[in-house]
Amino acid sequence: IEEAGKVLENEATRYNYHQVHSTTGEVPILRFERAIKEKKSLFREFTIPSPYTSIKDIFCLRAKRTVDAYHKISLDKLTFKVHKAPLREEVELRIAPDEKTGMAEVRIWYRDILTDVYQVKNSDLDSVKF
Repeated sequence: IEEAGKVLENEATRYNYHQVHSTTGEVPILRFERAIKEKKSLFREFTIPSPYTSIKDIFCLRAKRTVDAYHKISLDKLTFKVHKAPLREEVELRIAPDEKTGMAEVRIWYRDILTDVYQVKNSDLDSVKF
């Protein structure tokens, strides 16, 4: 398998950097670099959209909850205090699990405001299977 990986890597390098494409008449890497320079490529630099502040707000699991009369929400058997969100309003939870640490970061958003961040054990999130 290691030898096959080396052969594949060499073939990909040869094709992308040296071989002239039969249809376009160009070397693929040169065509790609020109397209980026001329802004004709669909590839864009990754940016975190406003109002979010972390990739944990983008690549995450999502859930919605309603704030109760005690400024709390629940997720499975966990209860979280919610600051900066009115009573009986809906908040969005953005959950970013980390399998290496066994912890998940629960980020609570109300409209465009990050109200709270909590660290919980992955095992405490029953509705989410990792």
